[in-house]
Amino acid sequence: MRELHIRVLAGVFVVAGVLSWAGARLWNSIGTLPSVPLAAPIVLALIAVVLLSTALSLRARLKAQRERRPEAKGVDPLMAARAVVFGQASALVAALVAGMYGGTGVFLLESLDIPARRDQAIYAGFSVLAGIAVIASALFLERVCKLPEDDDHDKGAASPA
Repeated sequence: MRELHIRVLAGVFVVAGVLSWAGARLWNSIGTLPSVPLAAPIVLALIAVVLLSTALSLRARLKAQRERRPEAKGVDPLMAARAVVFGQASALVAALVAGMYGGTGVFLLESLDIPARRDQAIYAGFSVLAGIAVIASALFLERVCKLPEDDDHDKGAASPA
């Protein structure tokens, strides 16, 4: 399984942000700007909590397994792989969504004197923060589930023969 790179996530975030900012400017010149839902930061925060709790649970189970505790529950490799795939998919979607709300939020900064737009800018800002929390939780989950021999294999493949 390939590791998720921060450069890819940052690229998705920036491209989505620029396109969203341009789209918001265009949409505003035509008519009204679509609103940022209050549920956006809440849903992203819930996903971050699920990812973080999964990572912490797996880390505790793996630690108990390494220490050979008698009550330790094993970690099914397929379940760990599914958790990593869920984390990677969540991180990519969160980068896209956070970029979209970030671009919209930057556009909304021009009109903070209007109360409705100020509220939308706040929701957009919280959505970006929650998206970053999803990305951080997904990267932590990926790090927890990384096999120790992955490090040796990567170093051996990178060294010249």
